[in-house]
Amino acid sequence: MTHRAGINVPILDLSPEVDELWDELNVAIQRVLRRADFIMGEEVHLFEQEVAAYLGVKHAIGLNSGTDALIIALRALNIGSGDEVITTPFTFFATGESISSVGAKPVFVDIDPVSLNIDPRLIEAAITERTRAIMPVHLYGNPADMTQIMAIADKYGLKVIEDCAQSFGAKWEEKQTGTIGHLGAYSFFPSKNLGAFGDGGLLATNDDNLADLAKMLRTHGSRKKYHNETVGYNSRLDTIQAAILRVKLPHVESNNQARRRVAQIYNSTLMSVNAIRTPPLTAGHVFHQYSIAIGGGSDQLLRDGLKTYLSERGISTMIYYPIPQDRLPLYIDQYPRFPISEATSHCILSLPMGPYISETDIDYICNCILQWR
Repeated sequence: MTHRAGINVPILDLSPEVDELWDELNVAIQRVLRRADFIMGEEVHLFEQEVAAYLGVKHAIGLNSGTDALIIALRALNIGSGDEVITTPFTFFATGESISSVGAKPVFVDIDPVSLNIDPRLIEAAITERTRAIMPVHLYGNPADMTQIMAIADKYGLKVIEDCAQSFGAKWEEKQTGTIGHLGAYSFFPSKNLGAFGDGGLLATNDDNLADLAKMLRTHGSRKKYHNETVGYNSRLDTIQAAILRVKLPHVESNNQARRRVAQIYNSTLMSVNAIRTPPLTAGHVFHQYSIAIGGGSDQLLRDGLKTYLSERGISTMIYYPIPQDRLPLYIDQYPRFPISEATSHCILSLPMGPYISETDIDYICNCILQWR
């Protein structure tokens, strides 16, 4: 297949969804403008009710970002200085950052080589008398093994905060991610499976006390205005963003199914390429990213070569993530090496993914890869 002149396949194109929902989005935004209830307005409360019903939890607390959701979850559990939280090194920095932000120490555990999520078999060895919680990340929309993680947490009396920034709508054994642990933290960054048109986040929980604390913390540590009980945050979900999310929420299931179909097409073609390992089509996976492993991590130049090759043909790719958290300047030399995480960072490459990507573009991407080497 020859190179298509002038082709541009972005890693994610948000414009088709905007076009499809244009009229509904405008009505929702105009509704907020007419009410002029821009902070903690009616749309926020309605969205919280609707998303709680979708997730199947008692409480959904709208927040300013997914990062704030993690921080407020930790604060609600009274985790702070001297405490330890076990998590994965292979994810975005917000995970470790949230733990450090409350004064606790992130304790990293290497990942499973297939799921790329935290390896439950390694968690128990990392537990100390200071361990207070486990923070699994459902990377790329692929649910972590919550059965084993919850069993370990129950055995040692630990809390579980699920980092669901990439997994809205994903399920583990028919339960929504974020509803299995004690708290679930979500991001509504525009590129997420449920994305706002700016920053946004959410905490989900079935615990009345934790919900009450989270609501207090999001509004400067006050349950009643001007009656501040603790140091909190200005972390309210914007009313216009809530209105946009209400329009988009009913489309999450169909969009996630579309993402799975894209992954199936990719897998059916690329699994025959010897140098490439395709991601597993596990039940409940919602493919926030479609990430392949090139060369098994032994040769970073091979991955980088494919990235350049595709870029020259108008295909955008991303590396999620080029540096494991433990190797970042903030944490370097504080931890042992995590070989699977490091190897994965050398070979991982995310291809264009989204519910609106055309089969023509998918075929073009796959054919370019087949002609590589």
